[in-house]
Amino acid sequence: MTLNVYLAGEIHSNWREEIMQGCADIDVQFSAPVTDHDSSDDCGVAIMGAEADKFWHDNKGAKLNAIRTRKAIGDADIVVVRFGQKYKQWNAAFDAGQAYALGKSVIVMHQAEHQHALKEVDAAALAVVETSQQVAQILRYVQDGSLPT
Repeated sequence: MTLNVYLAGEIHSNWREEIMQGCADIDVQFSAPVTDHDSSDDCGVAIMGAEADKFWHDNKGAKLNAIRTRKAIGDADIVVVRFGQKYKQWNAAFDAGQAYALGKSVIVMHQAEHQHALKEVDAAALAVVETSQQVAQILRYVQDGSLPT
């Protein structure tokens, strides 16, 4: 069985690549948001035209990104949501809520110091971890029932 996994959240580190490398030998298909920050921010005005007001600039981009995100979360069997150290990822919390509302299996990844701030998100998740390696091990277990050696 192929697992379809959407990797949502923080875009400032290589956690996605670490998970993909950890799952290279199992049947997993990954999808993700656009991780080039400028492209993600400016997609709306690049395609639909410039906006003088920053609110509408951001609004256009957010809506185009939402098309991609809704499709990817809808197609996913599992949604992994990473909350990073440096920035507050409000979009990641939104993605986690959307995935939960759609009945998707959600794995949340963050450091221990964010535990209190993310308690509601964690409560909705089926697994809460701190490392990419743990996510890869969960996906391997779901895929073939094997435990880490």
